[in-house]
Amino acid sequence: MTTRFTNCRVCRDGEPVIGEDVVVSAQTGLIVDPTSKVDDEVIDLGNKILAPGFIELQTNGMRGFHFTHFENEASYQKKLDEVARYLPSTGVTAFYATIPTVSSDDFKKILPSLAPRDILGGASLLGAHAEGPYLHPDKKGAHNSSLFHQPSTSPVEVYGNAASSNKTLKLVTLAPELKGADSLIGSFVANNIRVSLGHSTASYNEGLSGLKSGATCLTHTLNAMPPLSSRTPGLAGLVTSSTAPYYSIISDGHHLHPSMATLLYHSNPARCIIITDSIELAGLEDGTYPGHAQIPFNQTKIGSRVVIEGTETLIGGCAGLGECVANLVKWSGCSVAEGVKCVTENVVGLMGDRDRGTIEVGRMADLVVLGDEGEVEETWVAGKRVWRK
Repeated sequence: MTTRFTNCRVCRDGEPVIGEDVVVSAQTGLIVDPTSKVDDEVIDLGNKILAPGFIELQTNGMRGFHFTHFENEASYQKKLDEVARYLPSTGVTAFYATIPTVSSDDFKKILPSLAPRDILGGASLLGAHAEGPYLHPDKKGAHNSSLFHQPSTSPVEVYGNAASSNKTLKLVTLAPELKGADSLIGSFVANNIRVSLGHSTASYNEGLSGLKSGATCLTHTLNAMPPLSSRTPGLAGLVTSSTAPYYSIISDGHHLHPSMATLLYHSNPARCIIITDSIELAGLEDGTYPGHAQIPFNQTKIGSRVVIEGTETLIGGCAGLGECVANLVKWSGCSVAEGVKCVTENVVGLMGDRDRGTIEVGRMADLVVLGDEGEVEETWVAGKRVWRK
């Protein structure tokens, strides 16, 4: 019932710890005291890297299923399970399902189906991230701006009962420059729902006001927000402010130039979070596919890049989270352990889920075995191997 990992480099707080064994229990699903008993299985990792399972903060779907695709509860849960069982192949053991801007009716219909739960043989669902509808139309990206709302529209009117507690809705992305945004941020925070700033034209000072009201993150930094410049740094300039927020980046090679991803990472590694912003075309063959509730246009996928057909408008990512971590390691020169921190401990620091994200006795036995360059080789959830290269 227990498995001991030995001869490995354990990722902890951005450092590789050598000479430490890790023991997991398939019965409890937890990391247990390595001196407690004789083990049922011993795995010699041959000096490979053992990391906490990756946590995906922003994914809109994959393998043909977008999280806005809702027909009925039974089929929705089945498709969610399929996504959850695919995610370990990318190193992900837990995820927040992102719902981009849809109608209020759709938000109210979908959000109750995203309550946190464990999924047999797959990554755990940790709740929902609502990216909208309190966004600025000038930075709509691939969102449907006709469905945007001003902060004067109450969260309950937009999201339904999910807005009155954090049982399902865990994170909301909004634009802080909208009139009444500070009060809206405060209302989310009062219900223990985290707030991230994005899809915004906000100035540095407007962003600073959002942070003072309780926002704690930036969403896909430098995408759908003003660029960095010498005298008007915009939201991205907050990365090094005295009240520095966490900030997510998409290191897929399309959303950010490698040099900009490197610049952002080295600006504040302790606050950097890597995301994929994946859409339903992730894991599918290249080609042109129809849109959906969020995007009423055809979508063209070439490799990990997806745009609205006939345009250069990026819709989302198709790279896996493990690939994005390996990219940052290659581009920035950070160590694998430092890159891993951006999808584990830093995510926990933002979201407050203390059950996972680090390799310590009593935490969830969610683990990923990595090669020297950060490539994913095995994934374990709750003490059981669920994927192997």
